[in-house]
Amino acid sequence: MIRAVVFAYHNVGVRCLEALLSHGVDVPLVVTHEDNPTETIWFYSVARTAAERAIPVIAPQDPNTPDVVARVAACKPDFLFSFYYRLMLKAPLLTLPPRGALNMHGSLLPKYRGRVPINWAIIHGETETGATLHYMADKPDSGDIVAQSAVPILPDDTAKDVFDKVTLAAAAMLDKVLPALVAGTAPRTAQDLRKGSYFGGRRPEDGIIDWSKDAASIHNLIRAVAPPYPGARTTLAGRPARVLRTHVLDAASRGTPALAVERATIVAHCGGGGTLAVLDLEVDGVPVGSDALIRQFGPQPLRLVS
Repeated sequence: MIRAVVFAYHNVGVRCLEALLSHGVDVPLVVTHEDNPTETIWFYSVARTAAERAIPVIAPQDPNTPDVVARVAACKPDFLFSFYYRLMLKAPLLTLPPRGALNMHGSLLPKYRGRVPINWAIIHGETETGATLHYMADKPDSGDIVAQSAVPILPDDTAKDVFDKVTLAAAAMLDKVLPALVAGTAPRTAQDLRKGSYFGGRRPEDGIIDWSKDAASIHNLIRAVAPPYPGARTTLAGRPARVLRTHVLDAASRGTPALAVERATIVAHCGGGGTLAVLDLEVDGVPVGSDALIRQFGPQPLRLVS
């Protein structure tokens, strides 16, 4: 029986762990994370899934410490798998399994190596992304590719919408390629990193809207950080606001950045060109529609500042 130690978190972690188990892979240990109390936990729990299957679970602060390496080594795994685990696994771990250490990444590598690849892909206006199963190497997301599966990014998809598609694609792809991986016949294709790029993590302040940009760019930011992510932020007459959902009405009109009510719809005229329909707006943490916006701020357009 093939044995694998699984490092996993989030929905991709749950679904890919389930895929391994469905193929009869023996998983003697799952390594995951403690949930961060400051983070909105909207996703499934790898720890709970493992516990339901009576699989031992640990959640170390650093997976590369000698005691964790020893715990993993004692399991005598044929493979290591990393499914949306948030920390880099280093050489002592990567060299343990004789059949290799593999990671599931949420992009079509070599594009969008690094952190939060789905959010970055939306921000950059990509029309597709996907999942890549690849061997782990010293550099993040740089090892040989075993399999990829693409999913579309539709014009109004949020990061959550795309993440759900990538989750299903990742699990289905692993289910399909696992027999060949176990048999030692799965392909290995070297990456050409010159054709890709590396991106770091994002901070809440990265979600502040720059109204001098064009409508498409602002729309992409808004949907990339829409709930359950923190949401795109701005101010209206000095009051904190979040723009949570938009649609591009036109991409080319020119005007001063301003928020207005036109035909009972809240619209944002963008400094770089174009107009957005604002479909979901919060002011001071309270949802605000077109009538409430006029009551609170008056009928005149509100100047938008970055």
